[in-house]
Amino acid sequence: MINWRPLLFASLAINLVLVGFLIGKNSLFKPPQIDTKTSVKVATTSNQNNDNIFNEINPTTGYEINAPYGDLGPKMIKSGVIDLEKFKAAYTRSGQSLTAEQEEILTKGSSKKIKITRDNSYFLLNLFWAVGLSNNSKILTSGEMVKYGGEKDLGNFASTGGWTLGASSAMNYYSKSALITLTTGQEGLVEAVAAQIYRPCCNNSTAFPDCNHGMALLGVLELMATNGASQDEMFQAAKYFNAFWFPGNYYDLASYFKNKEGKSFKDVDPRVLLSKDYSSATGWQTAKKWLVDQGIVQEPPKQSGGCGV
Repeated sequence: MINWRPLLFASLAINLVLVGFLIGKNSLFKPPQIDTKTSVKVATTSNQNNDNIFNEINPTTGYEINAPYGDLGPKMIKSGVIDLEKFKAAYTRSGQSLTAEQEEILTKGSSKKIKITRDNSYFLLNLFWAVGLSNNSKILTSGEMVKYGGEKDLGNFASTGGWTLGASSAMNYYSKSALITLTTGQEGLVEAVAAQIYRPCCNNSTAFPDCNHGMALLGVLELMATNGASQDEMFQAAKYFNAFWFPGNYYDLASYFKNKEGKSFKDVDPRVLLSKDYSSATGWQTAKKWLVDQGIVQEPPKQSGGCGV
């Protein structure tokens, strides 16, 4: 099994500069960036507007999609892509434990609709990382993962080599399971939407899911598609899932749109927000620079973690 963390930090520590790194499409390993392993809290500030922006990007009520967990958890434990004890151990290392409800989702399944919140964003990140990694998909078998990874290096991406919570090597599960059955039309819908959604840890779209965030969002989009979601619904969901997984970056982007265009986060077109112009690493950096140049330097949410478990 790949000892992922030492590889990740040793090979890319020099690139961990918040506003300076750019990831090319041929990069295999990703530097740690931002996710939420614990409940995110806004840093103490006297500016009430900062709290308001955080509540816009990570609403206290969460964001619900019209899709249930179903039996995804039990199927993944049965296939081995999730080893329950390793999954639990990851939470212990992060200073928290799986809730009874989360353990039930994994072992028994659930008919509840999926809602991402400040408290479960890390759980959903890892859960859907496993979904995206193991569900059979043309994006994985004939898309940019294969184009840039090839047969030799396909297992060395952050989303493949970095998955250490399975019973064996991640590539034993890569696109191997029929977790979510998509029609040809639904798979085309996922590909079309995924290609337009970027993430602030790199310059790659969800159609190139080479890190955990991309692979997890791919899983979310696949589940939404099979439950009849439209393009609009998928873009809107991706807007909030990304914001819960990258609260610091989307805090900056929300501040950018509010100060430059007078728009609240909820009113920003998700297709615009999630585009390469804003949600990629370079897009976010450009927006951040504009804020700094305008003297708008606000403290984003405290955060930890990266593109690993």
